[in-house]
Amino acid sequence: MIEDLNQRSRTIFRQIVDAYILTGEPVGSRTLSQKLDAPLSSASIRNVMADLEYSGLIYSPHKSAGRVPTDIGLRLFVDGMLEMGNLSNAERTSIRLQCQESGNDVEDLLTRATSMLSGLSQCASLVVAPKSDLPLKHIEFVYLNPGQALMVMVSEGDDVENRLINIPLGLTGAALTQAGNYLNARLVGKTFTEAKMQIEQELITQQAELDKLTQSIVEQGLAVWGGNHNTAGKGAKNNLIVRGQSKLLDNMEAAHDLERIRRLFSDLENKKDLVDLLENAKEAEGVRIFIGSENNLFSLSDSSVIASPYMDDNNNILGVIGVIGPTRLDYARIIPLVDYTAKVIGKIL
Repeated sequence: MIEDLNQRSRTIFRQIVDAYILTGEPVGSRTLSQKLDAPLSSASIRNVMADLEYSGLIYSPHKSAGRVPTDIGLRLFVDGMLEMGNLSNAERTSIRLQCQESGNDVEDLLTRATSMLSGLSQCASLVVAPKSDLPLKHIEFVYLNPGQALMVMVSEGDDVENRLINIPLGLTGAALTQAGNYLNARLVGKTFTEAKMQIEQELITQQAELDKLTQSIVEQGLAVWGGNHNTAGKGAKNNLIVRGQSKLLDNMEAAHDLERIRRLFSDLENKKDLVDLLENAKEAEGVRIFIGSENNLFSLSDSSVIASPYMDDNNNILGVIGVIGPTRLDYARIIPLVDYTAKVIGKIL
């Protein structure tokens, strides 16, 4: 669509987008005539704006002459007209040093990185922590009350994680012990992912010498633990960290912004959807941008997400870091911020 716009249309469209990113307010023909280098009448500007609106690139949010870009217009601008900014050497050094202060603590590194990115972007920042799949040392089921038990797993490095699981009513302690012994014989020394395939195959082919009750415990344990490899929450394998939500309250221009932020806060509480969205960013080789209605999660809150995967030396994707804010994000500044931060995290990890 860029090729379909003549130079005059591109200039006016850029002015509308730039003003929207800066203020969030609609721009009228009179204001545009004062901003343009080449003199152009308000009538001529209105004709160009009408063509841009017909093309679906701008619209009028109120019954006024002012226009703002649509999500499609912002996508066109970001993909074809955005002049990317560059980080200064001081900014690069600051990002690198702040991340390095975490030492060998991965969670501290990611927490520092998200807090720093939130401060630099003046938006909320979020990160999906890398999946921890260390070889296991021990597994145990602990009876809590009728219908419920605690599944305890200890991995190499003595990391301990717990999961609540549902068990059949009237289950005996012997069945829990048998389930633990069965899993220990197959899990210890292997990662969960490696052992899970073997155990599931045994259960399918009925090679596992387990009674039905014990088998149900094993299956429930695998389901709960496996699910936490793909969902967010405290202690989950896919751990989501969000920082700087309060930044979203800054620079609100009108009452409708408050309603938009309220909906966005509600979206942020639904961590599973956030993780699913960020997982989609793994499909990109670099920074991926989700603008407004392009994704289902934030289509009602006029928000955009800029995210980038971070990788190890072998280009294995470990996780995703990003920024979320209104669709009028400063894309030219935030895209290189997210990109460089992701590269620093990957290098440290």
